[in-house]
Amino acid sequence: MMGIEYSSTREVIHLLLKSKPFMIGLILVLSVSAIAISADYISKYSPLDFVGEPFTPPTSKYYLGTDDMGRDIYSMTVYGSRVSLIVGLTAAVLTTLLGMSIGIISGMNRGIIDAIIMRIIDFLLAIPYLVIALSILAFLKPNLFIIILIIAVLGWISTAKVVRAQTITVMESAFVESAEAIGASQLHIALKYVIPNVIHVVLSSLVLNVRDAILFEASLSFLGFGDPRYVSWGTMLFFARRGGAFAAGAWWCIIPPGLMIMITVLGFTLMAVGLDEVLNPRLRKI
Repeated sequence: MMGIEYSSTREVIHLLLKSKPFMIGLILVLSVSAIAISADYISKYSPLDFVGEPFTPPTSKYYLGTDDMGRDIYSMTVYGSRVSLIVGLTAAVLTTLLGMSIGIISGMNRGIIDAIIMRIIDFLLAIPYLVIALSILAFLKPNLFIIILIIAVLGWISTAKVVRAQTITVMESAFVESAEAIGASQLHIALKYVIPNVIHVVLSSLVLNVRDAILFEASLSFLGFGDPRYVSWGTMLFFARRGGAFAAGAWWCIIPPGLMIMITVLGFTLMAVGLDEVLNPRLRKI
């Protein structure tokens, strides 16, 4: 088989623990996750409560100051991590499952099915994702479920393309040809040969899809299309822009959410690099 060549899951874990990019990324992601999980305990206020004077600089009472409405930036940042991660993880799982399924179907059925799928991909690639998302949200009331669904529906293309390419390589291998010669079904081939040999691509895509989903949600929220019932890092930047934080020089309204987005995106990117180095035989260095 052409995919993962390790004798056990324990060996994979051991190599991941030796991968510097993966471990640095994991530490960053776990740190942000710890903040999200403990938000109820480490936050002093509800994220949408008006607790102080507008644009109060950071003090011992308001660790990161307040925004134009007197809301506590620290509490908003902490609770925003929970919303951003929930959207990112949920959308990424749906995106990856959809992309993997379509990629395997396309790669295993070279012909009319593959041609139709590729034409759909070409069409979607010609239209910017953000334009499609904004067009949909213009007619729907924005909420987390709709945002997650839009990200999943629009984000599967990159995963499908890489999975399709890997599936085609697997389908052209000698062991698959032998299985087909003895009458093995497509389901059997997919479960026994294709999926084990594309899993490294799928895992890397999953981690990157989390990153992309967080960025996409932040972009939508920054433009005012986020769920008004919840605060995410993108929503905080929207509040800062709408409330005049940039003009007022209230840097504490801008830097915390921007920094959290940067740290989280960097963490997932480094994890994907580490996964690719360990699980992809062509890139293996450790």
